[in-house]
Amino acid sequence: MKLLATLLLTAACVLPFSLHAAPLDDAITELQRDWEVIRYQTPESARLKRFEALSAKAHGVSQTFAGRSEPLVWEGIIVSSLANEKGGLGALSLAKQAKAMYEQAIALGGDTLQGSAYGSLAVLYYKVPGWPLGFGDKAKAEELLKKALSLNPTGIDPNYFYADFLVETGRGSEAASYLERALAAPPRPGREVADTGRREEVRQLLTKVKAM
Repeated sequence: MKLLATLLLTAACVLPFSLHAAPLDDAITELQRDWEVIRYQTPESARLKRFEALSAKAHGVSQTFAGRSEPLVWEGIIVSSLANEKGGLGALSLAKQAKAMYEQAIALGGDTLQGSAYGSLAVLYYKVPGWPLGFGDKAKAEELLKKALSLNPTGIDPNYFYADFLVETGRGSEAASYLERALAAPPRPGREVADTGRREEVRQLLTKVKAM
């Protein structure tokens, strides 16, 4: 009886996490798939409404799995993409929302998803206008980009983002090596659409850099 009680207690401690983890992984995979289809395979005219719907869906995932950083990272990515499609003052408000999501995700565990929160937050810092209009900060962006690279040095996204930052800040001569690393990045299982789309962006930026 004592052994049975111990096994039951162990199961009670382990099963909730295991059962919780699988639905979370499934939800994140679905958000990733939906995002990349909209970002890379949907006509520009249809992206805004689809990102609006996906943003609401991502928020539901974040609420369902409160206390986990992964949904917040992906909600931030989706809201950032929505801001990019929307433009104008509405985009700045959305960027501020995404910033808060990334910061919360980092507070909960910034190393998750290979440090994606750091790189994604950095993009906001170098894309958004600085004071008095927005919160843009190039120095903060570079600090975050270097943190993202330290966590995922061979990843396609952190290398591309850092190269893009270098180009935007007038340091295009330093960008080529990071773009070459991005092209050589190992494929991400299940992220074929995103990898294909990002590689095309890398090639376009590399062509621009070589022409400078």
